[in-house]
Amino acid sequence: MRLCINIDHIATLRNARGGNTPDPTEAARICERSGAHGIVVHLREDRRHIKDHDVRKLRETISTKLDLEMGASDEIIGIALEIVPDLITLVPEKRQELTTEGGLDVLGQKDRLRHVIEKFHSVNIPVSLFVDPMNAQINASREIEADMIEIHTGEYSESSEIGNSNRLLQEIARAAQFGKSIGLEVNAGHGLNYVNVIPVAAISSIDEMSIGHSIIARAAFVGLEQAVKEMLDLVK
Repeated sequence: MRLCINIDHIATLRNARGGNTPDPTEAARICERSGAHGIVVHLREDRRHIKDHDVRKLRETISTKLDLEMGASDEIIGIALEIVPDLITLVPEKRQELTTEGGLDVLGQKDRLRHVIEKFHSVNIPVSLFVDPMNAQINASREIEADMIEIHTGEYSESSEIGNSNRLLQEIARAAQFGKSIGLEVNAGHGLNYVNVIPVAAISSIDEMSIGHSIIARAAFVGLEQAVKEMLDLVK
């Protein structure tokens, strides 16, 4: 099981004062030094946290893997084609949301998403689609030649009732197994924390998890290196 760290909220903290610190690039170095398998950033259209220059600098300095989350807008596509990250993860994006709400409607956007995937494949960038744990969406992802999926774990992460959490966990497990059975790599993420991550990490069909907010929040108390190592221990 691989763990990639989303460092968006290092940039959120920096932007709160309008200065240069804390630096997302330095955060990425600490995460990698602490054992993370990759770095994730979401370049939003409104640039609420990560900025264009952050992505360019990270592209030059990351030694593991740079996963660029993004909406499928023409502007961001152009930036991604210029920067050439190691992985593109396409996500839905709404201006008013606090964080990503739900997975892509791949079924309803097959032609558009297929075209975007073809653009990235033309420069050898693999593409992951952020989807809810639904077989129809996962199958559509395979049909338009996505390389992998990232299963949205948000509903599971937010559930506070044990029975419901177990049901949602089983949905994630079944979706992951289905994705693997049709030839996709399977990642998972959204809302995972130090309490709820272990059952997801135990799902053998999931290759990688993307976790951000809970690690950055933990880092405020114990430091980023320790926060990453604690999560790695749980994932392992």
